[in-house]
Amino acid sequence: MKLQRNGRTKALAIGAMALVGSLSLAACGSDNNTTTSSDPKASGSAAAPAAQIACAGKGQLLAAGSTAQGNAIDVWKAAYGSACSGTTITYGGGGSGAGVQQFNQGKVSFAGSDSPLKPAEVDASKAACKTGQGIDLPMVGGLISIVYNVDGVDNLVLDGPTLAKIFDSQITKWNAPEIAKLNPGVNLPDADIQAFHRSDDSGTTDNLTKYLSKAGGGAWSYPSGKTWAGKGGQSANGSAGLAAQVKQVKNSISYVELSFAQTNSLKSASINTGASKPVAATAENAANTFAKAKVAGTGSDLALELDYATKDEGSYPLVLVTYEIVCDKGNKADTLDAVKSFLTYTISDAGQQAIGSKGYVPLPKELASKVQQVIPTLA
Repeated sequence: MKLQRNGRTKALAIGAMALVGSLSLAACGSDNNTTTSSDPKASGSAAAPAAQIACAGKGQLLAAGSTAQGNAIDVWKAAYGSACSGTTITYGGGGSGAGVQQFNQGKVSFAGSDSPLKPAEVDASKAACKTGQGIDLPMVGGLISIVYNVDGVDNLVLDGPTLAKIFDSQITKWNAPEIAKLNPGVNLPDADIQAFHRSDDSGTTDNLTKYLSKAGGGAWSYPSGKTWAGKGGQSANGSAGLAAQVKQVKNSISYVELSFAQTNSLKSASINTGASKPVAATAENAANTFAKAKVAGTGSDLALELDYATKDEGSYPLVLVTYEIVCDKGNKADTLDAVKSFLTYTISDAGQQAIGSKGYVPLPKELASKVQQVIPTLA
């Protein structure tokens, strides 16, 4: 069930760019059972798109996992909570690995993961899903920003091999020849590089290491995965922890979802992909990459195949998708209606637009439509 690279790929591109260009628009149209919420707090900013939310279910909805989508969840919780006062959503974060583990243990109704379920995790999910299994629903589009804190350096350019060597302690000085070659005319300091990586099992780490494996020119010798494998460096917990370290520590570098880079006013490196010019870490450039993503999952599972080694003009390669992991069948009866209601909102135009101002990338409309078709079938 893969997307073709012809007309459907073009449709994805058009959908992605249309959403990125319309972040200020409100959703329109609803049925008679919807509750309208236009609470400014919904986006954490002065104004939020009006959200048409069809409330369902009562009580507490527990979820956990990806910290990369934490800021998006905060926006959605505020809007949904304002419209649907009978439901309380508690999202525990903790990282993708912890979220999948809690989901498979039956502790949460859904989990956020920046990596799709592996076969062994799907098998483990059957214990929690009873009559079904866990599936991946793309929900939050984002990009991994290579954030840095180097005095006097405002427009840093890096590439796959250089990043692989930096995060594996093969390059340890900011004025190393490999970095200087990518940044002609930039006054790079003769200072030690302080590289930070995640201490917790992380889908962001998984996506970064997939990029390093694909675009690192052989400099990254480890398998990609949620657990950090590179040599040296220092660690911190969660995207917020990494962002805080880079903000505080001079001559540091790390990787966080763009939302955390923006929230902490951190500088983001551009990536030399082999295109005619380096590609900046922007939602628009990430949307160009998402537009060419393929659906690799089968049936109701919508896991994506992303091109981390893209050399297309204006396509930022370090992207990630946060999936909401749910049971296709065998969901808990007391929370199923609320899960479907909440996820229906988050994948709606209003839900996707609401997180655009937070550094996330609205998913292409064709892909969002696939998710919208699956949610009502959850049982």
